[in-house]
Amino acid sequence: MSEYKNSSYHIRLPILLAIALIAGVLIGSNFAEPKTDKKYQASIQKFTQLLDYIENDYVDTVNTASLLEESIEVMLDKLDPHTVYIPPRDAELMESQLRATYDGIGVEFNLLRDTLYVVTPLTGGPSETAGIQAGDKIVSVDGENIAGIGLNNRMVYDMLRGPRGSEVTVGVVRKNQEDIIEYDLKRGAIPQTSLDASYMIDDKIGYIKINRFAETTYREFKEALSNLKERGMSQLILDLQNNGGGYMSAAIGIADEFLKEGAVIVSQKGQSKKYDREDRAEEGGIFEEGAVMVLINEGSASASEIVAGALQDNDRALVVGRRSFGKGLVQYPFDLKDGSEVRMTIARYYTPSGRSIQKPYEDGEEVYNNDYYDRFVSGELFSQDSVRFDEDLAYKTASGRTVYGGGGIMPDYFVALDTIDNSAYINRLVANNTIREYTLDFRDNNPDMKNMSVDEFINDFEITDAMLQEVIAMGEKNGARFNRKQYTKSKELLKNLLKGRIAREVFDNDDAFYKVYNNSNEVYREAVNIFMNPDKLKEKSNTVLLQRM
Repeated sequence: MSEYKNSSYHIRLPILLAIALIAGVLIGSNFAEPKTDKKYQASIQKFTQLLDYIENDYVDTVNTASLLEESIEVMLDKLDPHTVYIPPRDAELMESQLRATYDGIGVEFNLLRDTLYVVTPLTGGPSETAGIQAGDKIVSVDGENIAGIGLNNRMVYDMLRGPRGSEVTVGVVRKNQEDIIEYDLKRGAIPQTSLDASYMIDDKIGYIKINRFAETTYREFKEALSNLKERGMSQLILDLQNNGGGYMSAAIGIADEFLKEGAVIVSQKGQSKKYDREDRAEEGGIFEEGAVMVLINEGSASASEIVAGALQDNDRALVVGRRSFGKGLVQYPFDLKDGSEVRMTIARYYTPSGRSIQKPYEDGEEVYNNDYYDRFVSGELFSQDSVRFDEDLAYKTASGRTVYGGGGIMPDYFVALDTIDNSAYINRLVANNTIREYTLDFRDNNPDMKNMSVDEFINDFEITDAMLQEVIAMGEKNGARFNRKQYTKSKELLKNLLKGRIAREVFDNDDAFYKVYNNSNEVYREAVNIFMNPDKLKEKSNTVLLQRM
């Protein structure tokens, strides 16, 4: 029997079934155009017939649903890296990551040593209203123990999120209290934000960091931009480092705030003309005149690249950092009847100069996903000279500068990856949550620090050697063996990271974190240096950019 179950026929079968299923989906979809080609129809009939044979005549009972789930994923792997199948249980969760609100109890949480810790109850949410506090440990849900059972993020979402108005009881262990406290919570709408920070660096330079392009991102950005402009901002640093993208509409809206009416922002073209479109700037942008720098790196993708490409090709901003990820494919969600979803690539997008920045994926998903490692090994992350572009993919910006397609946005000003202070030891302290655990404990043990202002904290508070020894001891307890050489190398980085995390926890303010943490961000530091150094600015800016800076 085992010989039959492992035959090449059964190995190929999932792929055949997946093709049959997806073909049927495409015919039945409201979004698909009817196919009348006889060969296409014959193929559908052939695969349907095969599926019937397996269901009715195969020797063993087949779990068709499970087989098809695996088959879909295998088949879609043959297309491109961004066409994906999302099972019913994951579709709602993934969509909720980009929505303005989700339904739940309203806590930011962290998993430390297999225990669910409340980092902070979200303002106005059910947990804050009920009295749940930062530092509480949630140990039971609806009477069932959840401590020490191998929790993961998926399990937490399943337990704590749910329909608005539904009820859940959570058991909480609080520091210095022996008994478990039970809270009966009614789930509510919890707002989500996508703008991490917005503050003035000095009297002229403003800073905005966006972590993703979600449903509310454009509104958040406009509000932050207007606020900074009212405070005297004439130069802006827009930080899109490690922003993996999201809604294209949000990216288009943000780019529009910088560009004159009629300027092309992005265009897209697909096999079907119904997906072709071109988006141009409209009148009335909030910041059409001030100087702009856009920060990107190898983690900036998709919608981030739309913004960077639009401003670069229109000579509206200086792009600073390292070559972006290189995702120039547009996905559209096709809903399936069982609640699952296929996010299928339906078009390529093009920057205003006409370039596609999608990096190659013909060699398979493994090679595609190893791109960061390849950049590291080749030296590209450390030297601009290691970047190679195809001259056949050269394009011109509005003022005639040369830019390249075929693999991400190359910045106007390259900043090498700074690994001088980094070490495996520091990475272990972060990975095993030692840094997070220590900063939470420090906040709880020093409540008077909230009486300081953020500026006082930044200027006066220091990480002492005694505090570092406490972190080392906690790291040992959590399994991070102390390495003196690596610790010495990374000591200043560790101090800056601790200070930034403490600032965030004490003031419940991401601006406070980034005001500290950005001191160790080489791309941010270089952008500020360029703005403050007229000679360097003149060296790197073309005439069009220089007029604004």
